Amino acid sequence: MTEAAQPAPARRPRTRGQVLVALGVGMLAVLLLVVALGPLLAPYSPSKTSPDSLAGPTAAHWLGTDSIGRDVLSRLIVGGRGTLLITFVAVALALAAGLVLGLLSGYVGGRVDLMIMRALDVVFAFPVFLLAIAVVAALGPTLRNLILTIAIVYTPTLARVVRGPVLSVKRWDHVEAARSVGVGELAIALRHVLPMVISPVLVQTSLTLANTIFTVTALSFLGLGPPPPDPNWGSMLAEARQFMELAPLTVIGPAAAIVFASLTFIVLANGLREMLDVQAR
Repeated sequence: MTEAAQPAPARRPRTRGQVLVALGVGMLAVLLLVVALGPLLAPYSPSKTSPDSLAGPTAAHWLGTDSIGRDVLSRLIVGGRGTLLITFVAVALALAAGLVLGLLSGYVGGRVDLMIMRALDVVFAFPVFLLAIAVVAALGPTLRNLILTIAIVYTPTLARVVRGPVLSVKRWDHVEAARSVGVGELAIALRHVLPMVISPVLVQTSLTLANTIFTVTALSFLGLGPPPPDPNWGSMLAEARQFMELAPLTVIGPAAAIVFASLTFIVLANGLREMLDVQAR
């Protein structure tokens, strides 16, 4: 007699966190693909003008034209490059500084911890957006100064996210075991402590990316972003606000792009948080 066929093991249902991460990764892939292929996808040069100002959507201009006849869709696609470039570079700098300061503060402790935390508290004392306005206004609205400003205002948040887990992880048994066999303190911090705090850092980095997009576009809207003629979503909103009744797509287009980009990182952050919580339990 042949043995009865064993039923195939049931597949575990995907958790909500996995679904959100997959959705966030898909949205991010679309966003990066459009930005990377911007010059190829844009039907016109973003600075090319035409006599058809404030025209509605047509076969030639899918989102219409702005006040001086520039194609809104082309400026929207190309403008995403500048916005996301500032966002990614600024958050990368803030993350690097936050990792160094948070790891140093939490692992060394004592006076070093006190000095670093009090210095970061000075930055925390000011609202992020108001501090960003003050720093950019003082340094000048250039691309480099904007990136530096964003990195400065978001470093304290990332440093605190790193410091908290480090205070706990540095007392775990595997860290004490490594220290007992003569492993150097720097090697312990980098190889045994830092990998254990990556999970909350990933979540906070995703949220910081979403917040940075709003900060960058808001500064550009106020005229503190990269100078023209390079387009970006914030300056497009500023230029189109007085014509929004005549040509609403000049406002709806960049506003929708800002919301989509921010929502991408918010969805990704929520998915990562739920996945990591499930793994921890």
